[in-house]
Amino acid sequence: MNPVLPQVFAASFSRFGDILAVTDPDSSLTYSQLADRAEAVSAWMAGHGGGEGRTRVGIYATNSTDYVAAYVGAIFAGAVPFLVDSAFGPFELSRIAEDCSLDLLIHAPDAEVSSLTEEPLSHGGELGALAAHRLRSHASPRLPLLDTTEVCRFTSGSTGRPNCIEFSGEAVHAAAANWAKGTALGAEDRIACLAALSNGLAFNTSLLAAFLSGASLHLSRGLPTASRVVRLLERTEATRLVAFPALYESMVRRGSGAGFEMVGAAISSGAPLRGSVREEFTRLTGVPVHNYYGVAEAGPLTFATDGIGAGLGTPLPGVQLLADEIGIRVRSESMGSRYLNAAGVFEDRVDSQGFYHTGDQGRLEPDGLHLTGRTGRMVNVGGRKIDPLEVTEVLREVPGVLDAVVFEYENRHGEPTLAAVVSAGPGTATPELRKHCSRVLPTFKVPSIFHVTDEIPANSIGKPSVQRLRRLLDDALSN
Repeated sequence: MNPVLPQVFAASFSRFGDILAVTDPDSSLTYSQLADRAEAVSAWMAGHGGGEGRTRVGIYATNSTDYVAAYVGAIFAGAVPFLVDSAFGPFELSRIAEDCSLDLLIHAPDAEVSSLTEEPLSHGGELGALAAHRLRSHASPRLPLLDTTEVCRFTSGSTGRPNCIEFSGEAVHAAAANWAKGTALGAEDRIACLAALSNGLAFNTSLLAAFLSGASLHLSRGLPTASRVVRLLERTEATRLVAFPALYESMVRRGSGAGFEMVGAAISSGAPLRGSVREEFTRLTGVPVHNYYGVAEAGPLTFATDGIGAGLGTPLPGVQLLADEIGIRVRSESMGSRYLNAAGVFEDRVDSQGFYHTGDQGRLEPDGLHLTGRTGRMVNVGGRKIDPLEVTEVLREVPGVLDAVVFEYENRHGEPTLAAVVSAGPGTATPELRKHCSRVLPTFKVPSIFHVTDEIPANSIGKPSVQRLRRLLDDALSN
């Protein structure tokens, strides 16, 4: 089967020529220059391929123009890029390399990769500031890719092994094209992207979507502090901001709307954005926050065009969405094909009509989709099923509470219990939290363990990190 993405990228590069395509704090590339860089990467890769079938290239780095050139260069070379979250540690990276039989790894020069690499690969600047290694072979069999697979991405890996999602070129193209159409992305847009390109928020809304439209993509490095974001917006005169909820919360804490004069829309996804934060951000900056709902396996699904209501918006082009007692099910043109390293798991979530069961619960209202919980993550405590999201929303009602996460935790006797970690301002104490929950919830839904902290630990995509939350409780309860 003829690959789709090489022609798609080449057409955009040819069409938009000398228009600015992508920048980072240290460099910028026009569409023509990006084409030249990608062709150079492709030629370099042709001389360093390996393994059976198409070369499998892991890209393990933070956002940069070099990252984009490496990604497109791999596509031009007929290789399959595997976009690995740079927040993954050596353990997760080694499991990915083994599960997916990666041949090459393009990475940040300071990345800890010695435990899984075989030899460094020299280059004459084709990869810019990035480095490359050939990976060690593994005893496990090399799982075959589908013939249509052109890009692979990963679930967050918060539990178990990160699942590797195979995407056809048609699905990647559809995700970008339908996003551009459904959100009216145009050549005049300048996108300030604060999410990692390996994550669906950036991958679907900013990478190929920007280039299909002739827009410019502006990338940041380092921790996205409020001041750094403002400098990026001012330097690029960005018209769109793409970021996780934590960034908008940071801007609200900053208490100033300066620097947002050119921004017409802010886009949020990855974790729920509280209505109070969204409203305060818009009050400070004058910029509406457009919620977006997507899942890694099915691509971008909804978009709130008005940026006013609390809903997650209506389905994007190419998306069919059902929300009923079974849960939220979707069928999209941007859907992945399967998990490479988890046979049958993806397929089991797709029904006979081709709808993928997201595991989320929700309802469709006039302003769009509203999430209400999860179908598969109920906590069982003492034989009673509890939805952690319900308890979380009750805790967020307490004055002074900034955020909360509720989850199952083993007490000192090894029994499952309900725990709540709450970030709050000074003066908020456990007795107040427990009393409020007791007033609102049945006794069995009141957490047995409360812990108040300054900030909820999050993973690289802005979602609470349950592993770090468990360690936080372990440390707190052992003292």
